[in-house]
Amino acid sequence: MTLFFHIGRYFMLLFRVFSKPEKFSVYGRQIIYEIYSLGIGSLSIVSIISVFMGGVITIQAAFGFSSPWIPLYAVGFTTRESMLLEFCPTIVSLILAGKVGSNIASEIGAMRVTEQIDALEIMGVNSAGYLILPKILAAMLINPFLIAISMFLGLVGGYLMGISSGACTSYEYIFGIQAFFEPWKLYYSFTKVVVFAFLITSVASYFGYFTNGGALEVGRSSTRAVVITSILILIFNLILTQLFLAR
Repeated sequence: MTLFFHIGRYFMLLFRVFSKPEKFSVYGRQIIYEIYSLGIGSLSIVSIISVFMGGVITIQAAFGFSSPWIPLYAVGFTTRESMLLEFCPTIVSLILAGKVGSNIASEIGAMRVTEQIDALEIMGVNSAGYLILPKILAAMLINPFLIAISMFLGLVGGYLMGISSGACTSYEYIFGIQAFFEPWKLYYSFTKVVVFAFLITSVASYFGYFTNGGALEVGRSSTRAVVITSILILIFNLILTQLFLAR
């Protein structure tokens, strides 16, 4: 019953979040602020992880393709497919769930326990919409750009590692990342990114918004938010993969 209670309360919160805002200009400024806070603030960790992730995939692919019957351009092809279809949209989103999700849950949870949310309600402000909606919209707008940068840096990292380790030549790697490319796979990847961005922000905001107690409960809400969001990302990753790629 606890599961159904949380599901029902989550959708009731979303109904409040997406209700008509009192003043659109205030929300616009908040969205710009959240884009910088949630997106630009995560660019460094996304970049570092993507470069090394692309390098590791390239080395593993080169090590696995030991048969002389497999062309060397398969290293670049495998790196591209792995980064575009799974590693960048899913793994990076899991990392953002830990960084961004915990930050959102802690921020809103701290506002709840210090009665700042109650003060907004007394002033007649829709606290759910004012605090949560800009975060959701900002993440859904900026996360696809973060993942696009992650894909590019992952391929660059694979190129640098493949050339420096002698796993493949420059021509073979570049030919591999261009070979048999299907544009609809990008649509699949970015659809996943938008769904994951919504899950990260909305679930983290839910746990923060309904925090009870003191500072200790804020930490617990943050931990629960990261765990539940990570599980939901994996579940929806399976669902979307089945919808897009199943034949």
